[in-house]
Amino acid sequence: MSANRPAAVVVLAAGEGTRMKSATPKVLHEICGRTLLGHVVESSRALDPAHLVVVVGHAREQVSAHLAGIDAGVRTAVQEEQNGTGHAVRTGLDALAREGMTLTGTVVVTCGDTPLLTGATLRALTEAHAADGNAVTVLSAEVPDATGYGRIVRDPADGAVTAIVEHKDATDAERALREINSGVFAFDAELLTDALAKLRTDNSQGEEYLTDVLGIVRTAGHRVGAAIAADHREILGINNRVQLAEARRLLNGRLLERAMLDGVTVVDPATTWLDVTVSYEPDAVVHPGTQLLGGTHVAAGAEVGPHSRLTDTAVGAGAVVSNTVAQGAEIGAGAQVGPYTFLRPGTVLGGGVKAGSFVEMKNATLGEGTKVPHLSYVGDASIGEHTNIGAASVFVNYDGVDKHRSTIGSHCRTGADNMFVAPVTVGDGAYTAAGSVITKDVPPGSLAVARGQQRNIAGWVARKRPGSAAARAAAEGSGEPSTEGGEETGRGV
Repeated sequence: MSANRPAAVVVLAAGEGTRMKSATPKVLHEICGRTLLGHVVESSRALDPAHLVVVVGHAREQVSAHLAGIDAGVRTAVQEEQNGTGHAVRTGLDALAREGMTLTGTVVVTCGDTPLLTGATLRALTEAHAADGNAVTVLSAEVPDATGYGRIVRDPADGAVTAIVEHKDATDAERALREINSGVFAFDAELLTDALAKLRTDNSQGEEYLTDVLGIVRTAGHRVGAAIAADHREILGINNRVQLAEARRLLNGRLLERAMLDGVTVVDPATTWLDVTVSYEPDAVVHPGTQLLGGTHVAAGAEVGPHSRLTDTAVGAGAVVSNTVAQGAEIGAGAQVGPYTFLRPGTVLGGGVKAGSFVEMKNATLGEGTKVPHLSYVGDASIGEHTNIGAASVFVNYDGVDKHRSTIGSHCRTGADNMFVAPVTVGDGAYTAAGSVITKDVPPGSLAVARGQQRNIAGWVARKRPGSAAARAAAEGSGEPSTEGGEETGRGV
């Protein structure tokens, strides 16, 4: 256990976020595969706190349900009325106290809308807090333009923080400062609890401000310090969709950089998007216009893209996946998928399988070396090894009430434009004729022909379409004179 392990991390997530103009609570908006709040919980967990408390308020049921789904160890505390950041922190600590928990050591307070904040930066904050012997340590950042932010004012003698001055209240000299307050703090737990009880609401907002704690502990003779974040962009909070998109771009850039340093070739980072939960191996190649989402894994030597979106999909070593949408699929080593292929959940492609252009698969398992080259739908099916499915084949799996499964054996050759009406089995080594509708099982090694007999009606065009272009072409092709004087009637056969 780290010597700097916090007694608690309190995450403030009670606000409504009206500037998002959304029915979705602000902290539940997503970037790169996690909600804003999910990113904050993940970075907070990097501190290994004894307790992690999220203060909820607006849409509390929705936010609490989300938290239960991503981290069962998170406690929630309800701020019934949003009476300021100080009141929110007190709400979180009171929830722990009601469970009989007395906190000693460090309490970290962070915000639920700062998805770029990393665990490494939070660790640096707690380490500086301990090393400097501070009662409070502010996470600060030096920014190119500090307009609108609270400025950190330091004692020139020892660097201690003497005040956080809001932009509107700052002097010209203070406005020239570029070090700003992030809203993230490390506190001595006992001093924090004492100071929160002394907060007043005699301000323009009538709220309890957490920043007032700094003045209270400093007046009591305790030191307040600041730790500067290495990258000022980490402290960015999200208040609207523009900032949401910017945070997504920044986080995506961070993920792509990590992938490339780990040995992945990303041909065009500007058009490639990753989720934080994506994994990969060295020598994977990602082509332009590709999104890798959820729990997708790309093995060594595999190529994905261009213009592909893979969600929760495993791509085997050396596979090539082009212009494909896949969700919940497994693509075997050396397989070829695409272009314009749709792999739906439950699709498992063995090694060397080909799923070609305009092919859709769902809940289908294909053995090694099997090919479905063109224009086909394979749903609820098991296909063996080294089988070839003819173009324009459809696995008819739905009877209007229930789904049924079809089985095609190994080393089969099925004709073009086949319909396999489930449930049906085609045995190993069997063939089916083009244009067949297979409704009965086909024994191994058999040829199934299931189509009407062809009947040619000689002279039909000359009689029914006299004088037409077709009639003249037929006459020229047969060497016989055409019947003149007629007109095309436009009637059907």
